[in-house]
Amino acid sequence: MFTGTLFIISAPSGAGKSSLINAYLMQSNPHPAMVSISHTTRTPRPGENNGEHYYFIQNDEFEKLIKQDAFIEHATVFGNYYGTSKSAISQKLAQGFNIFLDIDWQGARQVREKMPQAKSIFILPPSITELEKRLFKRGQDSLEVIEKRMQKAHREMSHYAEYDYTIINENFSTALEQLSSIIIAESLKTTKQQINNKNTINQLLK
Repeated sequence: MFTGTLFIISAPSGAGKSSLINAYLMQSNPHPAMVSISHTTRTPRPGENNGEHYYFIQNDEFEKLIKQDAFIEHATVFGNYYGTSKSAISQKLAQGFNIFLDIDWQGARQVREKMPQAKSIFILPPSITELEKRLFKRGQDSLEVIEKRMQKAHREMSHYAEYDYTIINENFSTALEQLSSIIIAESLKTTKQQINNKNTINQLLK
């Protein structure tokens, strides 16, 4: 039975993180993969479904889960709680799923403390100019919001060296190949093979 790997993915807004993850999920891969579904206390937006986009719960329930140490990471954003369930992650990993956890560097630190076996990947843009260009091209934000995103990007990118892998997303196809290569390489590590191919290895060493 294949045991999955938890991949922490971080990047400044506009670096192409979500596009890379979605592209990877759409291609043919040797093992199933999915994006982690977070718990949140915010109200569902139009088109969002419980258990598909988020697990929507009340504040008192979330705070109870915090006291129970049920999250591998959690944070408060604009007055709402967001968190990643430890048991849900462990269950999916045991079922053979590679899981992408899309969080910032602060959340990544929390996860590494509680799940040191997780692997982390930071996505960088090829340049500051290109990052700004991509944010403008998306057409989703005002000039003021883009300026704030650029200021935040500088702070976020200063933490890239804390991660196991770094991908510079200059050419999307190349970056996707690199992401796929990292995931394949992790599945072939000796410690992983000892778990996933235990019977075969034991037979060979008899």
